[in-house]
Amino acid sequence: MSSAVLRPNNLVVVGNSSDNPFAIDVAYAMGQREDIADLISMKTFANSEFCPRFICGTRGRSHIGRRLAGKTVVIVSTSSRVVSRQNLAMRNMLIARSAKENGAQSVALLEPDLYYSAQDRGANHELGSTLSSRREQDLKKFDGQPFTAKLYAEMLKLSGVDTVVTTHNHSYSVQSMFSEVFGGQFHNLIPYEIYKDYLLNSNIVSHAEDGEGLVLCAPDRGAREFVREMFRRLDLPKARFILLNKTRTGERKVKISLDEESVSAFDSISGHDIVLFDDMVRTGSTVVKSCQFLKQLNPGRLIFAVTHFYASDEGREKMAHVAIDEILTLNTLPTVLNRDVQGRLRRKMVVLKIEKWLASNLRTILNMGNPGEDSLYQIDMSSKNPRFSRKIWGNSELSELREEREILGSE
Repeated sequence: MSSAVLRPNNLVVVGNSSDNPFAIDVAYAMGQREDIADLISMKTFANSEFCPRFICGTRGRSHIGRRLAGKTVVIVSTSSRVVSRQNLAMRNMLIARSAKENGAQSVALLEPDLYYSAQDRGANHELGSTLSSRREQDLKKFDGQPFTAKLYAEMLKLSGVDTVVTTHNHSYSVQSMFSEVFGGQFHNLIPYEIYKDYLLNSNIVSHAEDGEGLVLCAPDRGAREFVREMFRRLDLPKARFILLNKTRTGERKVKISLDEESVSAFDSISGHDIVLFDDMVRTGSTVVKSCQFLKQLNPGRLIFAVTHFYASDEGREKMAHVAIDEILTLNTLPTVLNRDVQGRLRRKMVVLKIEKWLASNLRTILNMGNPGEDSLYQIDMSSKNPRFSRKIWGNSELSELREEREILGSE
């Protein structure tokens, strides 16, 4: 982005589907007071082809094709229960091209859960960067399919996207490749401060002021860097940290063990509250196996904290297991806020809404300055969650409860 300070009147925030609440909240947090639906029209022709149109208003002929001259357009892209990710990905590109062809100075894509990140390698060693050498089994996994994440990055760039912002992307290959395609204008925001604030200012776990009684756990090698940094930032000298190993014994079967590099031994953390972190969950198989393994310690409470919660039927059923006491997640996939999507998990789920945090980061990335928001997130919790019913709240949660009463109490 340009080093010049971006003024609010030169910012246009839109979504890639009509009346996207997540996009509306991000836009408002960034200071945009115009309704997104009044800025862009999501047209679909009779032949089903999508055609976005930035609404031009009543300006004269001199502004034809220059409606967005000098402006920065932010496209907020989240998953939808109505529109497929493939459809939304294509919409991102058409909206970006429309913005650039109508004079936009730059286009940023905010996609908290970056599409196609699971398709992050190809069938030969040149297709995808990994931290260790790729075995034949890994190459075979991608045999016959495209390196779709790279294709998506290149198509976004070709369509006019200049900057991509995402949240807690798990793939080293995707991060490397997006950074290369976007020349450094790829931002992978890690939500350390959100988790830190909630763990320290809520009653989801119990521990002494110095961290005695608290354990952080990384379920596999992929999560270790994140959990180590999370542990460092909490700055609780007597908290503990353990590492697990995951060995696949079948397509949906894993074996869990304590890693020999684990800082704390099992016998030293019996009765402690444990927070197991991961970046995403799909089927829930590994999470439940890990929590069942940790239950051998007779922990106080066992919390699963995850950034991207794919609420599949299989995942919801598995994570209802008694081994998990509570699930802490972000709303990078906004459908997780729907009580019907949560199903029985509503009894042990708390969602942290991160639109304010994302808007704050976007303002910094776009060189807009930061107004210094009081809160990083908003709390969404079903009244069926026992912590809600007993009104067990920390100071941070109490203020959010007063502000968000309707959201928290809705069923």
